[in-house]
Amino acid sequence: MPEPQEESSVQRPHAIYWIASLALAAGLLYYSLRGIEWDRVWSLVKGAHWQGVLLTLSIMTVTLCLRALRWRVLLTSERPVSIALAFWATSTGYLGNNLLPARAGEVVRTMMVSSRSGISKAFVLTTALSERIVDAIVLISISGVTLLTLKEKPGWLADAARPFALIGICGVACIALVPLFESFWFRILAMIPIPHKLRETVEHILRQVLQGIRSFHDPKRIAAFLAYTAVIWFLDAETSVIAANSIGVVIPLPISFLLIAGLGLGSALPSTPGYVGIYQFVAVSILTPFELSKTDAIAFILLLQALSYICILTWGLMGLAWSRRR
Repeated sequence: MPEPQEESSVQRPHAIYWIASLALAAGLLYYSLRGIEWDRVWSLVKGAHWQGVLLTLSIMTVTLCLRALRWRVLLTSERPVSIALAFWATSTGYLGNNLLPARAGEVVRTMMVSSRSGISKAFVLTTALSERIVDAIVLISISGVTLLTLKEKPGWLADAARPFALIGICGVACIALVPLFESFWFRILAMIPIPHKLRETVEHILRQVLQGIRSFHDPKRIAAFLAYTAVIWFLDAETSVIAANSIGVVIPLPISFLLIAGLGLGSALPSTPGYVGIYQFVAVSILTPFELSKTDAIAFILLLQALSYICILTWGLMGLAWSRRR
């Protein structure tokens, strides 16, 4: 049974994360929601065309399937993984990301795949995190290219793209170089004075992590992964355009690309479940420089978030049910 001091040391980081998340959400919501005409927000959302809503939900579902297939490209470098397992694990993981703090859904989908495929947890989690790194790099590229074509540039996104670009470059370097120095990492580990059993465990985890990163080194596999990535982010941009049109708000495709880049980069910040506050701030700060009112921007992002919750909640709960049956 853990000592009280051990329990408090474990709980302290969680408390700090929640305090930071709630403070950030409160500050961003205060900035984003000042001066909003709530009657108009309700009128716009209530009057959304059902055809646009259904089409948005359909594309969200297709995108979720493509994300599962993309992840499966990496997983199958170790051993075969069924499409059903990849899809239900991805759906459940995204549900976890929406409901749990610190993107805990990545651990949820890792456990689902590992327990049913026999692939080590370290390998599966490494592929999931590497997938996120590549997404961040793609989002930085999207935002950079889009900003070059626009006269109006949301300042925070242009500024944030620089440190994220540096992080992305470091991520690419790790994916490309870390497996090449495998013997070096094991020599470093051999120099650390730790018990034999612990050393064996760490060595096993290190091998699986390196193997997970090495899944990106196959040309055909990385080509398939990048092809899926391009289609996924294009559909995400189209989803925003269609959702906006359903409430009579016009968002051009280039602005939509900038928006999804901002939402993706913003989701890396400490956040409450569902990214409340962050999504509102991103929508207002990116859309209002392009002659969209704060009220319309909030109505749009609330609709988009609601539809995303419906999609993820539906497929995520079905994934949990599938997991329990198995």
